[in-house]
Amino acid sequence: QVQLVESGGGSVQAGGSLRLSCAVSGSFFSISTMGWHRQTPEKQRELVAQIISGGSTNYADSVKGRFTISRDNTKNTVYLQMNSLKPEDTAVYYCNFKLPGVDYWGKGTLVTVSP
Repeated sequence: QVQLVESGGGSVQAGGSLRLSCAVSGSFFSISTMGWHRQTPEKQRELVAQIISGGSTNYADSVKGRFTISRDNTKNTVYLQMNSLKPEDTAVYYCNFKLPGVDYWGKGTLVTVSP
């Protein structure tokens, strides 16, 4: 069983920064694909950033140049550094752990960006 616990959400003014963390318990973290997704009441859940086991990353166009995903395999933790935050980044952010045939989600952490 894999458990994911997100932390680091909160309220910030536009232009500010936050760093989200996702601690993963269980095995096979180092070979997993980890992702951050976000969701608002008005929109479906969307992929924000993803990092594969080898370290390659991809980002949603809306966050490129502002957000950085990284992972520490010694700590079983994935991070999302969010800079130059905008009000439209306001959402619940979810951490995702993926392997072939396996898909786990955290409970989410709320990020609120005020104008």
